[in-house]
Amino acid sequence: MKQPTLMQQDRVRVADIVTRNRLRPVSEAGVESLMASIAEIGVMKDAIHVRKKKDGSLHLIAGGHRLEAARRLGWDEVEAKVWSDVTDDWARLMEIDDNLAGAEMNALDTAVFLATRKAVYERLHPETKRGVAGALARWDATDTMSVAFVKSTAEKFGLSERHIRRLAMAGESLGPDHVDALRAAPRPVTLKDLTEIAKIGAVVERYDVVRLLAEGEVKSAAEARRALKSGGEAPIKDPVDEAFKALKSAWARAPKAAKRRFLDDHADDLRTLLADLDRRGA
Repeated sequence: MKQPTLMQQDRVRVADIVTRNRLRPVSEAGVESLMASIAEIGVMKDAIHVRKKKDGSLHLIAGGHRLEAARRLGWDEVEAKVWSDVTDDWARLMEIDDNLAGAEMNALDTAVFLATRKAVYERLHPETKRGVAGALARWDATDTMSVAFVKSTAEKFGLSERHIRRLAMAGESLGPDHVDALRAAPRPVTLKDLTEIAKIGAVVERYDVVRLLAEGEVKSAAEARRALKSGGEAPIKDPVDEAFKALKSAWARAPKAAKRRFLDDHADDLRTLLADLDRRGA
């Protein structure tokens, strides 16, 4: 098999780059942060990576947030490293490593990326799978994690082996529909939530726990499991109170550039609400 070849680093047309089958959607906060950085320093610091296929089409490998920032800024071209002789697994590894090394990711996205990296790693290195030459004897018999993957990934990203194992195992327990639902949850899903979901053996219970988290009916996966065991009813919550908490949380997590844009877009509504508040307090 040929090794991937860096053909050139040059400017390519933004409109020509194909983006599909990405591991996660770009985050609004990430794109806003990049746009603010570009506005401040005048340039995009890093090139994106694209794959040139045999038909001549260019497919994004790494740099989804950079490409989206370029689109929103109205750029016709963006600096790119163009690769040839690229396999699907090699492209996926570059996408994963680019995000793990440089992007701010929540626990859910990190778990999905690490689980995918483990699957790709073991396809490329089948000799590292559990059971080869007794290499995994010191691990728990129920743990299917590859020691070689854990060690190499922990060293690459400066994380503990335990942290890598927990996140990747949690990611392995989630199907695409689970991931989509949890991304829409009103509060960020934590590693503790993901670890709890990974413990669930029954498919129906797992779907119900994910549903309750996605709908904001519970604060944690553990609470969801307790609610289901006690009769399947989640505690009733005040929708106004829950909406307030979601707004407060989103505001706290948003970068300054996003906050300024929100204030610009909703200035009239905010003035009306503040005037109403003054009247009520008078």
